[in-house]
Amino acid sequence: MSGNDGATRAFEELGRLILHEHSMHSLLQKVAELAKQVMPGDPEASITVLVDHRPTTVASTDPLAMDCDERQYERGHGPCLHAASTGELTEIADAQAETRWLDYIRWAADRGALSSMSVPLPISEGMAAALNIYARETRAFDGESRAIAQRFAPFAAVAVANMHAYEDARTMADNLEIALQNRAVIDQAKGILMERYKLAADQAFQLLARASMQTNTKVRDLADELVNTGRLREANVAPRRRR
Repeated sequence: MSGNDGATRAFEELGRLILHEHSMHSLLQKVAELAKQVMPGDPEASITVLVDHRPTTVASTDPLAMDCDERQYERGHGPCLHAASTGELTEIADAQAETRWLDYIRWAADRGALSSMSVPLPISEGMAAALNIYARETRAFDGESRAIAQRFAPFAAVAVANMHAYEDARTMADNLEIALQNRAVIDQAKGILMERYKLAADQAFQLLARASMQTNTKVRDLADELVNTGRLREANVAPRRRR
């Protein structure tokens, strides 16, 4: 697949994938794979995401792209990081003659990434991304291929933003579930202590809290042990009965 016809088919395929609601990860992988197919220079592609300035590669077509990304992350600079952080399309026409980011560029040239292009994907405050194309030829990109690469940007940007929102929501849901589980076992432990020592609810919790401090153990863990064994550590803690 190459040229405008191949690019048109690629964007039509991406449009169908979005309509069919594929997962965000599979969509990003498809963006990378289609970019590889339509771009010149026998390339490999990847997508870099920066969240709070921490970079990660969320999709790649080959170890060459992944290795180039990770080498830049290790160095803290390079074309993909520059594109993501500044919003500027960043191109390396000939890695053997490039003078920027020399420690990375020399390594990339030795690995066979002789030219590259990183297209910024504006997402939201605190988050940025770039679509990276690593070609095995020097001067692989012209005006037409740059325009094609930039046409991938909206598809990738939407998928990255959706993936981040989904993962944030999933994390919140997981944390809420853990909090509810912790609350449930603590309530059970309080009930045991209330019945055993004829305490009010706040007194039962205070007893758990004192035992937690004396044993340097989380309240949740003490409560779980009490529910499962009937034993409260530091049993010498004398509860004050309610009147």
